[in-house]
Amino acid sequence: MATALATLVDASAQAAATASRLVKRDAIAAVLREAAPDEVEIAVAWLSGEIRQGRIGVGWSTLATLRGAPAASPSLTLREVDSGLAEVAATTGKGSATARSARLATLFARATAAEQDFLIRLLIGELRQGALEGVMLDAVAAASGLPAADVRRAAMLTGSLRETARAAMGEDGAAALARFAVALLRPVQPMLATPADDIADAMARLGTAALEWKVDGARVQVHKAGDEVKVYTRALKDVTASVPEIVEAMRALPARELILDGEVVALAPDGRPLPFQVTMRRFGRKLDVEAMRAELPLAAYFFDCLHLDGASLLDRPAQTRFDALAAALPVALVVPRIVTADVAAAEDFYADTLARGHEGVMAKALDAAYEAGRRGASWLKVKRAHTLDLVVLAAEWGHGRRKGWLSNLHLGARDPAGTFSPSGWVMLGKTFKGMTDALLEWQTAELLARETGRDRYTVQVRPELVVEIAFNDLQESPQYPGGLALRFARVKGYRGDKTAAEADTIETVQALHGAQGGGAP
Repeated sequence: MATALATLVDASAQAAATASRLVKRDAIAAVLREAAPDEVEIAVAWLSGEIRQGRIGVGWSTLATLRGAPAASPSLTLREVDSGLAEVAATTGKGSATARSARLATLFARATAAEQDFLIRLLIGELRQGALEGVMLDAVAAASGLPAADVRRAAMLTGSLRETARAAMGEDGAAALARFAVALLRPVQPMLATPADDIADAMARLGTAALEWKVDGARVQVHKAGDEVKVYTRALKDVTASVPEIVEAMRALPARELILDGEVVALAPDGRPLPFQVTMRRFGRKLDVEAMRAELPLAAYFFDCLHLDGASLLDRPAQTRFDALAAALPVALVVPRIVTADVAAAEDFYADTLARGHEGVMAKALDAAYEAGRRGASWLKVKRAHTLDLVVLAAEWGHGRRKGWLSNLHLGARDPAGTFSPSGWVMLGKTFKGMTDALLEWQTAELLARETGRDRYTVQVRPELVVEIAFNDLQESPQYPGGLALRFARVKGYRGDKTAAEADTIETVQALHGAQGGGAP
């Protein structure tokens, strides 16, 4: 029997309405138990805030026109909607925009108000309901009756929540999961790091540790099986064709089998790293690859070895993996690293790393296994954050447990000369991170008191409130008038001691971008 879309929408609402991990898990697990085998992947994707088709060529402006009179009662199934989205994604050529809109309009006409709202947020990537990967894996375990540890390990080895869920929910679930193992040319999910306050904090947590450059490049996982080499991104996308110099370097190595974890980065002639967005110009490039290679050659810094000539190293201590890496690769391909328990030596290494233009250091426990797909306590990152005092220009209503609060802030710098905007303010990006419930409640009241207009999702406000924003760096962006956008922005706190006239200017932002090596946007 087909699963109703309404069932999944109800589960999504339940997950969004609670902070309880167990309640979220149980709501999702109930849907997975009901789903037919061919619906499991659909349910997992949607409850993770994704669609199986990826981009379908429909933007917000089109979706906004589709919300019409809702259906009185639910009738759509997961299969019907997924099939409809597949048709939309496959529609190309002359008249395709009209055809895509018409197909979506047919779906929306059969959707209830709750279903319309769910589909719009799903399609624009705004379905924030707290169903993060860890919760989803726990839900798969609960629905299938299999040990959560087995489900998590399968997910890290396959690199796919959907594939793991499909296997776990099948008739031979336990046996299907047991068949998953580290395999060449099949990427595993990358291990992630936990932030540390500073070097002293990291060393206090780890004791003797390996410290290495934290390169602000593109995370890659490289597989070598004989002469075949594949390069995957952090999201496990195959970008082999875009990085021929990495492929050539791997083929030249004596090892026949390798799985390596590392970063690639574009370097300036003086050896300093170029900004992240410059490096990313190389990824996904299908045309003029050799011309781009000549313009932006990439350097690789590998920091872990997960497989070497028939032996999986995934569960071996980090020191063993580091030794294997050093034995298999020339020094130029291995990230610079020291091992120390001395805080002063670690501080010196950190200072030298920053002076070379890198964003910080990683501190790693020497006895830890590689926890693929996990944000483990054995990897700590120490980065230098920048801050700017910016003004709130607007805010978007929150979803889920933030419903009823203004959450996602639109942030602007002063533009006193009106170079980029006659309003005197130039937007640099948005953030909903770094806010406590108390802060959300306070800022909602303060912003509503300054309201100048609104639409369904956003409230525009008088530019009066100054907020201190921490961020990693600035990147070029055609989305904003000033050509720059904040990267990884989060709220540190409101500056009640400052007026809007004292907020940072776009000139300050441009100077900071230039100091990062970005040049003029």
